[in-house]
Amino acid sequence: MELRHSREMPLEDGDPVRQRGQRVNDEVSRAGDPLLHGTPAPDSSRMEAMAEGREPGTALGGGDVMPGGTPQRAGRHEEALMAELSELVQKVVKSSSWWERHGVDISILACSFLLLPAGFLCLRSAQATPFLVGVLTLGVVHHTLTVKGSHLASHNALTESKSWGKVWAIFFIELCSAFTVEQATYNHVKIHHGYTNVIGLGDSSTWKLPFLNRYVYMFIAPLAVPIITPLVALDLLRNVEWKAALRTLCCMFLGLYCHYWVLLHVSGFQSPWSALLCMLLTRSLLAHPYIHVNIFQHIGLPMFAADRKPKRIHLMSLGVLNLPRNALLDWSFGHSLISCHVEHHLFPSLSDNMCLKIKPIVSQYLKQKKLPYNEDTYISRLQLFLQRYEELMVHAPPITELVGIQ
Repeated sequence: MELRHSREMPLEDGDPVRQRGQRVNDEVSRAGDPLLHGTPAPDSSRMEAMAEGREPGTALGGGDVMPGGTPQRAGRHEEALMAELSELVQKVVKSSSWWERHGVDISILACSFLLLPAGFLCLRSAQATPFLVGVLTLGVVHHTLTVKGSHLASHNALTESKSWGKVWAIFFIELCSAFTVEQATYNHVKIHHGYTNVIGLGDSSTWKLPFLNRYVYMFIAPLAVPIITPLVALDLLRNVEWKAALRTLCCMFLGLYCHYWVLLHVSGFQSPWSALLCMLLTRSLLAHPYIHVNIFQHIGLPMFAADRKPKRIHLMSLGVLNLPRNALLDWSFGHSLISCHVEHHLFPSLSDNMCLKIKPIVSQYLKQKKLPYNEDTYISRLQLFLQRYEELMVHAPPITELVGIQ
């Protein structure tokens, strides 16, 4: 594969690609992950489910351009590749049991709920070891529910019922994560997946805070995630219908207050400030890898202009990266966010366990077709971002022009 970087971003008149934080046209969606995103979404009544595995709409202007002949011929070739891979994956999905499709991940979430009482009771101890066990338990449980649960719920991957999917989305995203379903689904599913690494849309730019230096951003700022998340959610409520805003407010308040009340009346904290400090500690326990994973797997990979983006299979194989298996992060974040992120972006409606199951098929197919299959270690990516922080996180990323794929 040959890549060439140009210095300027070619935008045509009327192109809806905007600077970060601006609204886009109703026909286009905005991007991001379920938390910490400030992009306004349209009213929920105007949101339609984007068909998983399909190309985004053509509202972005010029047709997708790929090498190897005319854009039309290249486009047909790329669509044929995606269709062939989809058929292989669909065979695996159809032959899988309900337990494999949904049961494994539901069981992980259920086990996390069952660990909550033990975690809160451990905090009653005056001894350091049980107390730390309680903090670690509640921290892991919190991130399992808010990251893994919210992520699966936003893709309706927990159930095949849309009605129950909506219920689980409200529970995990609003009650547990203190965010709003409309914004999380709109930002993450509609744009981050629809326009992965497309400049101004799905380029993960909302994760960038250029006014912070590399060490503050990578190691100190993540501690503020539990505070920033509900504040961002409150600001975004201006952009949703009043009924959805009222529901979100009630769920956010209920989730936060229940956590606070249990710490006071079950864990035995003597003062409100000590309970609030414990809430911050447990809710930020895995905030560092949460932030890191969200930037490691996209930023620094090829970026595209909206009118020059490749077809779906190349867009996802070029702009997504897998990290190695990690027991703690696999449990808390899910395979689709760690070692199967490429598979997740190609087939976002599949559960974490199914992404893991199709991983050998996807990796073998992409390598067989001479397509990129990006993999790197956590430490390697961390070193890369510390060394190239100014280039990757402060300055605007260069546009990648796909010249040739061998």
